[in-house]
Amino acid sequence: MSPDGFAVVRGRGYRPEQVDRALAEFARQRDSAWERAARLTVLAREMEDEVRRLAQTVAKLPPQTYESLGPRAQGLVTTAELEAAGLRERAEAEVAELQEATDGYSRGLRDEAHAYSVAVRAEAEEWARQALLAAQTVADDLCTTAGREVKQRREESLAALQEMRQRTSMILAEQEKDHTEQWDAAGREIAEREAAMDARVAALEEYARTALGEARRRYADTEEAARHGQEDAEAQAAAVIAQARVREERIARDTDRVLREHEERREELRSHMAHVRHSLAALTGKPVAEDAAD
Repeated sequence: MSPDGFAVVRGRGYRPEQVDRALAEFARQRDSAWERAARLTVLAREMEDEVRRLAQTVAKLPPQTYESLGPRAQGLVTTAELEAAGLRERAEAEVAELQEATDGYSRGLRDEAHAYSVAVRAEAEEWARQALLAAQTVADDLCTTAGREVKQRREESLAALQEMRQRTSMILAEQEKDHTEQWDAAGREIAEREAAMDARVAALEEYARTALGEARRRYADTEEAARHGQEDAEAQAAAVIAQARVREERIARDTDRVLREHEERREELRSHMAHVRHSLAALTGKPVAEDAAD
């Protein structure tokens, strides 16, 4: 298994161009996450500017003490103010948590993509090196074996030739009368042995060339198998990208949901404050100043 969980068949590797495509997809996902984080940052800054503007407006207003109201009305106002402060703190905490989760996810995705590319390239290079070493070893063994056998056959042929020459000399010495016939027979036998030796040497050389060609073919097959191995890695890369996309969509949905819930809660608070103001107006018989936050 590769560091990112990709199944790799022995004898196979990864094609660099497909690895580059997977890395490009990871980069696109990372850039999309950064873009969304940037939009959220801009939105947060706009909300902060709005809060500062409202705070400045409120600071310019005279303090509202509600001292002229009864205890019950003052209690309602205090409760509303505490609830508004708590809602604001919770909203700020949730926005900060979402921002931190988005940043952490982007960093993790970038680190995973880098680790994946490094592991894939290293594994492909290692498989190619092993295949080349195996092919070279087979070729060297075949060449060594063929050379040893050729040398042995040559020595045997030379020994047989020497023996035949010795026998020929003995025959010529013993049978001078028939030297012409015996010499011709010995010459034919020597020629046949030399022809057989040459044929054997040629066969051994052909065997060596065939073995070397077979080794090269096996190396080419190994290299082709390494290229086909990328199909398994491509399927695994597609699964990782799909998981990253699902996680990004889930974060986006959670962000939209939190913002929507905050807006709904803000509207509820505004409605509640309006109800409190109307209640105060009904209790005191005089209108109450509108809240600047509206």
